[in-house]
Amino acid sequence: MIKDFLPFSRPTISQEAIQEVVDCLNSGWITTGPRVAKFTEDLKQYLSAPHVLPLQSATAGLHLALLSLNLSKDDEVITTPLTFAATLNTIILAGAKPSLVDVDPETFNIDLNKLEDAINKNTKVIMPVHFAGLPVDLDGVYYLAKKYNLRVIEDAAHAIGAEYKNKKIGSFGDIQVFSFHPNKNMTTGEGGVVATKDAELAENIALLRFHGMDREAWQRFGKKGAQDYEIVAPGFKYNMMDMQAALGIHQLKELNSFIAKRTILADRYQEKLKSFAGFVLPGSPEYSHKHAWHLYTPLINEEFAELNRDSFMKNMKDQNIGTGLHYKPVHLYPYYKENFGFKNGDFPIAENIGSKIVSLPLFPTMTFQEQDYVIDTIDNIFTTKLENLKKAEHFI
Repeated sequence: MIKDFLPFSRPTISQEAIQEVVDCLNSGWITTGPRVAKFTEDLKQYLSAPHVLPLQSATAGLHLALLSLNLSKDDEVITTPLTFAATLNTIILAGAKPSLVDVDPETFNIDLNKLEDAINKNTKVIMPVHFAGLPVDLDGVYYLAKKYNLRVIEDAAHAIGAEYKNKKIGSFGDIQVFSFHPNKNMTTGEGGVVATKDAELAENIALLRFHGMDREAWQRFGKKGAQDYEIVAPGFKYNMMDMQAALGIHQLKELNSFIAKRTILADRYQEKLKSFAGFVLPGSPEYSHKHAWHLYTPLINEEFAELNRDSFMKNMKDQNIGTGLHYKPVHLYPYYKENFGFKNGDFPIAENIGSKIVSLPLFPTMTFQEQDYVIDTIDNIFTTKLENLKKAEHFI
C-alpha cells in the first residue's frame, strides 16, 4: 500500500503562479483589478472569443447568462440529468423550469436523438453539458437551436481546452461557461468565465456581476479614475478577484500541457484496463474532437466485478486511493422530485450510469507508478472478490 493518500484530483500550481499571488498580495490590490484585466485578455486570445467575463464561479456564469436572457416562469431550459446540481439550480434561480433529456450511453452527453422531442412552445434554451471534457456533438445542437429559434448555453465546466471538429470550445457558437474549480483542468481557486460573441449579453453580464455598477472598483480608485458611479441594474457580487486571476494567468499558460498529460494518463487507463471485465470503459464518438479529460469515468460492471460501485470505492479508499462520484443524476434528489415531478425511471440511461460510474485518479502530476498502483489495486479488488465468491460457492 502507498504511504500517502492518493486523491482522485490534485491541482498543479507552479512556483511562478505562487509568486504571482504573493506579488498580488504585496501590491495592495487584491480584488478585481489589473490582473483580472490581463487574465481577461489572455482568455480572449486562448479561446478566440470576442467577449469573456471572469467571475467567482461557473455557477455564477450560468446564473448570469440565464438571467440575461430574461426568462419567465413558463420558459423551459433543456439540459441533462447527468450533471452537477448547479446546472439545474441556476435555471431555477433564473426563474425558468428545467426540462431534462436522457444521455447517450456511450458518451454520457445529452442524447441528440431524443432532444428534438423535448422541444415545445415553452422551450427557450438548450444547455448541453460537455461531460468529463468530451465535447457534445454541437452541430446537432445548433441545428435544432436555429430550427426552433433557441439560445444555447454550453455548460463547459469540464471542457476548458477541449475542441470540436478542430475548433476550440468557446471559439464559436452562442454562450459557453467554464469552471476554474480546483479539481478542473486549470484553477483560480474558485472561479469561472463566460465566453460569448453576443456583445449585448456580455455587457449585461458585466453589469450584473458587480452590483449593477457602470464602473468597477479598479476603474474608480486608480490614479486616473473618478469616484462617481451609477447603479443601472440590481446586480450581484460575482466578480473575480486579482488573487484568483494571479493563479489563472499562469494556469492558462500551462493548460495545454496539463491536458496533454491528462490525455497520456487516460490513454494508459484505456489500454491497461481494457481487459478488465469488471469495467466498462469510457467511449469515444466518431466525430472529430479533442477530449479535455477532466475526468476518467469507467462504469462498474457488477455482473463481472461481483461488487457494486459503492463497495468498489470503499475498497479503493481502504488502499489509500481516492475516487470520485460524478454524478448521481440530479432528478433523483428530493428537491427536484418534489418541485418538478421527476421520478425514478424517467431517465433510465442516466440512472444506470449514475449507479455504476466512478472517477479514477487523474491529474497532471500523477506518476505512472501511482497510476500502476491504482490499476494493480483494481485488479486485486476484482480478483479477491471473485476468489472469495468461488470459495463461498465451494462450501454451499
